[in-house]
Parts: sequence; structure tokens; C-alpha cells
Amino acid sequence: MILLGIGANVPSTRFGSPRRTCEAALEAVSAAGVRVVDRSSWYRSAPVPASDQPWFVNGVAELETKVGPEALLALLLGIEQEFGRIRHMVNGPRVIDLDLLTYGSVLRVSGQPPLLPHPRLHERGFVLWPLAELAPRWQHPILRCSARDLADDLPPDQVVEALSENEDEARAAVQSA
Repeated sequence: MILLGIGANVPSTRFGSPRRTCEAALEAVSAAGVRVVDRSSWYRSAPVPASDQPWFVNGVAELETKVGPEALLALLLGIEQEFGRIRHMVNGPRVIDLDLLTYGSVLRVSGQPPLLPHPRLHERGFVLWPLAELAPRWQHPILRCSARDLADDLPPDQVVEALSENEDEARAAVQSA
């Protein structure tokens, strides 16, 4: 199972709201020849670590591809760049964030990227809750715990809420009024 984490917390001049940008990023992944098998619902999450930046829209998608993890990571970074992602601050606001979470049974805990599974996957509610929805039987290959069990053990300051169908667009309209 190849899993992709998707997130954004600032609007894109090209695509609009963070949610629409995340959806457009999945379309770009598909247009690049990577099959999007399924995806979770969209979630709203507080920034980690806590900060005063806008909350994120996050989701997880299952992918299918014949390219290896290095080529897939390069493709994802290229899409981020095409969408206007600028990496100027660690954990800063971003127009799009595409994280390769897992790549089948590949384990790579040191060395050249991508590190697999993603080294902070088990610490992030914004990944674990959508992942638990998408793949309830998935288990962390090193910790041997389900996404749900890992999410249940997170500190209470990691707030993650399921978004209703058009919730982030409604919020954006109110904030811009």
C-alpha cells in the first residue's frame, strides 16, 4: 500500500481554498500517471507544533504506481513546486504539502530520502485520523500498531476534525467578507 499525506493551510492564487488546492494536487498526481485508488475525507487540523498560523486541511490517499519511491517523491516535490510551495520556514504555512507516508513494505529509516514509513507519521493526528478512516486495517510496520490506536494515544492538543462537504469554502467566504 502506497500512502500519500496531503495538506494545505493557505489559499492558492491558482486553485483557491486549501481544500480545493488539495483536490487539485490529487488531480495533478493522477495526471502524472499515478493512480489515486482512494482517499479519506478531508479533515481540519491545528498546526503542529502549535502556532498562530491558519489551521490545515488534510487527507490521506492510497496510490498505485510502477515507479519507485525515489521517483514518486521527486514527482510529488515537483507538484508542490508547480503549485507554488516555497520552503522558507520549517513547519510554516504552505499552499500544499505532499508527504510520501509509506511505499508498500519498503522500510528505510536512515540514508537518502524518502525515509519510509514517514518518520513522524505516528506522531501526527492530521495523518493518523484520515489514515484510520481510509485504511482501518493498516498497521505501522515498525510499531505494529494501527493508525486508530496511534491516534488514540496522541496528546489532546492535536485537534483534528472531520470537515463537512463545503465547510472550508464557507469559512473562507466569511473570513474574506
